[in-house]
Amino acid sequence: MNGPVPVEVLKQHLIDPEICIRCNTCEETCPIDAITHDENNYVVRADTCNGCMACISPCPTGAIDNWRDVLKAEVYAVDDQLSWDELPVQDDALAGQGTIGEASEGAAGGASADAPEPVIGGSDLVRGSVVPPWSAAKPYVNLYNHKAPVQATVVGNYRVTDASTESDIHHIVLDFGKQPFPVLEGQSIGIIPPGTTADGRAHHARQYSIASPRDGERPGYNNLALTVKRVTKDHQEQAVGGVCSNYLCDLKKGDVVNVMGPFGSTFLMPNHADSHLLMICTGTGAAPMRAMTEYRRRRRMKGATGKLMLFFGARTQGELPYFGPLLNLPKDFIDTNLAFSRTPGSPKRYVQDAMRERAADVAALLRHEHTYIYVCGLKGMEDGVLQVLQTIAGEAGLDWQTLWQRMKTEGRLHLETY
Repeated sequence: MNGPVPVEVLKQHLIDPEICIRCNTCEETCPIDAITHDENNYVVRADTCNGCMACISPCPTGAIDNWRDVLKAEVYAVDDQLSWDELPVQDDALAGQGTIGEASEGAAGGASADAPEPVIGGSDLVRGSVVPPWSAAKPYVNLYNHKAPVQATVVGNYRVTDASTESDIHHIVLDFGKQPFPVLEGQSIGIIPPGTTADGRAHHARQYSIASPRDGERPGYNNLALTVKRVTKDHQEQAVGGVCSNYLCDLKKGDVVNVMGPFGSTFLMPNHADSHLLMICTGTGAAPMRAMTEYRRRRRMKGATGKLMLFFGARTQGELPYFGPLLNLPKDFIDTNLAFSRTPGSPKRYVQDAMRERAADVAALLRHEHTYIYVCGLKGMEDGVLQVLQTIAGEAGLDWQTLWQRMKTEGRLHLETY
């Protein structure tokens, strides 16, 4: 007589739609294309995911780190996940029985119950650090979500690009009053725009980097600043109205907005006074660099001795946000290098070109064990920046592969591109 057929239970990888801010980090990171999305949700294909964990650390909100033990024959299908507004509850009868990555015999990447542990700061699947600097302050994350956002009042909204340019970038200051909202330089928040999508769903939050230091845009006040570009075209240059960017850029003083977050626990600045910051950014990627620079400026008279070197790129001078205030910073405080790619009558010049021109000084920073690198801007800049760092290191007699891995592991190479 045959015994009972064993019930196979899978630990299915899911993404929490209430916390997810649709930043696409998980889909870009996944090495086997197990993650997909539509206009509503980001989801994990159960028949592809092998539990490699590569997507876990880069997620700024932790939405990616969710699991449910389910019957292997009854896994949640992609179409089901795409329709969710919240995660399903765990079936108590199955809790604790699941093994990772056994949804199908042919799962891509070689599914195994013995899923590998993530290598902290060392995996080539993630090219930057997944740990913060050792001296970074402890961040608070996910204090507020879609269901329970915090309200902030607009106390300032200023255009920070020349009025004659097409690039409309705003510096927006939000005040939280007496509601706790502690943030650090390098973190981000989610803004929930009002209204609904064409199918009647509430809009999802959009993520924006914080452009002010931890003690407030106005020192000693419970406020923060954002750097927001009004989106009027998509990547194919077709006319499109960015739902949240236009909402934010049109806000008036006194308006109230719904905020999620804060997010981010790795793209943080070091706190030890002799740390050096090498900052490379384009456009609104300047937001976290502005926050770090301003925090260090306020600490300058309190013993902060580390060097600051900035490479900042834009199409033209008029399209570079904060151009005037940036030039007013003391030269002995920050070494600023600007690159413009569309100046009439001049050759195209990118941040990589400016870095090559300053190769000796960049190499000196690369040699220093207290140097921290931050890259923020469009995704297309990431390869170019890493390549020029490799070239500069090689010309200086440094083994880039060894240096790269060490900086990643030590929380000294941070990439935030979109």
